Amino acid sequence: VDSAFRRPGRFDRVLFVPPPDRPARENMLRMMMNGRPTAQDIDFAFLAKNTSGFSGADLGELVETAADEAIEESINEGVEQAICDRHFKHALKEVRATTLEWLTTARNYARYANEGNQYDEVLSFLEKNGKGR
Repeated sequence: VDSAFRRPGRFDRVLFVPPPDRPARENMLRMMMNGRPTAQDIDFAFLAKNTSGFSGADLGELVETAADEAIEESINEGVEQAICDRHFKHALKEVRATTLEWLTTARNYARYANEGNQYDEVLSFLEKNGKGR
């Protein structure tokens, strides 16, 4: 954000919102599946474990990709297919976390241009999660 916007009284605070942790990712995935045809075999704990670094939008993309797989299968077979674990496993091969590049850039800002300690929370998060190197 342009420094002119960050003058006192405007957007003078910078908030760091880290990617959701494992329990939050599991809950978010469950919520995103509400109202969708869902098979009982979906292992949400496995999905949460394997989506470290995913943002909420990334998780949404994962759900949409799995749903697209189920829709494609439904069209091919002529019978509605519920979204199942197999669809999610396929989606995991396609969808990647978008936060990693941002965190790398933020790490560099935090290390070399941390005016007013505005990136201290980012540094703390990166060090805590083993990404501060």
